[in-house]
Amino acid sequence: MKDELFNQLMESVTQADEIIQGKMNSQQVTNFEEPIVKAIRAKTGLTQSRFADAIGVSKRTLENWEQGRRHPTGSARALLRILEADPKSVALLKSQFLSKA
Repeated sequence: MKDELFNQLMESVTQADEIIQGKMNSQQVTNFEEPIVKAIRAKTGLTQSRFADAIGVSKRTLENWEQGRRHPTGSARALLRILEADPKSVALLKSQFLSKA
């Protein structure tokens, strides 16, 4: 069984190398839509300053996201997706943030 797994792994590595070199096209492409930050913030009812503080970014960064000059990445993007998908987490964010203010 180990030889079979090793052979599968080597085949994957070879395919990845061919994709990188442009000799082969990737079989699977996953595209994720950009989060609409302004709409997500609107769900919370928070101002730009409070929302930025709540998610741990500067107000200027949030403004850039909302105006499309920049796009959230990494954990900020993941948090925005969670807030967009789960209204309970939006309410939780609002209640936790307002209780600290």
